[in-house]
Amino acid sequence: MKTPFAALALLAVLGTPALAQDLPQPVKARQGQFNIMALNLGVLGGMARGTVEYDAEAAQAAADSLVAVSSLSQGAMWPDGTDDGSIAGTRAKADIWGNMDDFASKWADFGEAATAMAAAAGTGRDALGPNMGALGNACKACHDTYRAPE
Repeated sequence: MKTPFAALALLAVLGTPALAQDLPQPVKARQGQFNIMALNLGVLGGMARGTVEYDAEAAQAAADSLVAVSSLSQGAMWPDGTDDGSIAGTRAKADIWGNMDDFASKWADFGEAATAMAAAAGTGRDALGPNMGALGNACKACHDTYRAPE
C-alpha cells in the first residue's frame, strides 16, 4: 500500500506552508489535501498536454494519489466557523455549510473522475486528455459555487 503512505507523506510536506499560518488545524488539513491534488493534477496535465514526457508509472501514481485524497473523510476538515467570512487564510465560502449535501456530492463527483483517471492513466497518453477534462469539470463545479476568488 504505497499510495496511502505517499499521500500522507505528501500531505506532511506540502501542508508545511499552511503550518506557518495561524489557521485552525482542519483548515491546514484541507489545504494540504488540495496541495496534493494540485501536484498530481499538474503531473497528469503536463503529460496530457505533452509538456511532460508520458510515463505510465508516474501517471498511474499521480492518479492513484488523487483517488486516495478523494477517499479521505471530509467531515472533520470543514467545521463551522472556518469559512472565508469567519477567518482569514481560506477561500471556502460560507455556502458550503448551508449546502453540505451538494458540497459532498461535488466531492463524490471528483472521486468518480479520479477513479476513472486511475483506470486509464497507465494505458497511454491519449487516455489522459478526456479524463483530465472530467477532473477539471469536477473541480470547476465545486470552485464555481464554493470557492471565493483570490
